[in-house]
Amino acid sequence: MDIRAIFFDAAGTLLRVNGSVGETYARLAREHGKAVSVRDLEAGFRRCFATAPPMAFPGAEADQIPRLEKAWWHDVVRQVFAPLGPFPGFEAYFNALYDFFAEPQAWQLYPEARRTLANLHARGYRLGVISNFDARLFDVLDGLDIGHFFDPIVASTRAGAAKPEPAIFQKALAECELQPQEALHIGDSYELDIVGARNAGLTPVLVERSGRQQSTADCRVVRRLDELLTVLESL
Repeated sequence: MDIRAIFFDAAGTLLRVNGSVGETYARLAREHGKAVSVRDLEAGFRRCFATAPPMAFPGAEADQIPRLEKAWWHDVVRQVFAPLGPFPGFEAYFNALYDFFAEPQAWQLYPEARRTLANLHARGYRLGVISNFDARLFDVLDGLDIGHFFDPIVASTRAGAAKPEPAIFQKALAECELQPQEALHIGDSYELDIVGARNAGLTPVLVERSGRQQSTADCRVVRRLDELLTVLESL
């Protein structure tokens, strides 16, 4: 079958933190009376985020999810700061941090993202997002002026499943009324995006901007999103 829909991962694929996570964590911590190095916060975030449970709440009622989303992030950030000494202002800090990352200015698009989306949309592809993210994603995408390209936007906290689980991909397919072989998924994580999409029957594409896996990955690899146009022509 021909590819009819293209699903994108969000963070690391379409957009990235404006600056770095460590810089943002450190700046806001200073404003709340805690001086910590960017290096310690960057390393701590990577460690704690990687070992956190899936960002999904299967079986939760819709009105419970906002509280569960914030609690999930509270646990991650608390663990980041746990080895760094007392932080009396942590609760106020966390609330400011959580609100900050809900703002579009906390993020920036990769340079080719908007142009690529416009080109794919003009060619008739249905575009969607499948992301291990919380509900803040919707306002972020709208604020960066790309939300209108996507239908559906499937965030793991609202889907009850997180990548690489097949269920989150199946939810996106069901909303589009498509078969797996009619969809392509692109993301920056081999484990979450490539393995997850492949196990759900979608065509996976890895975006790897450093080029390190260009010749070793067992899937199609691009260094920029606009290279998707060439990939699609080869399918």
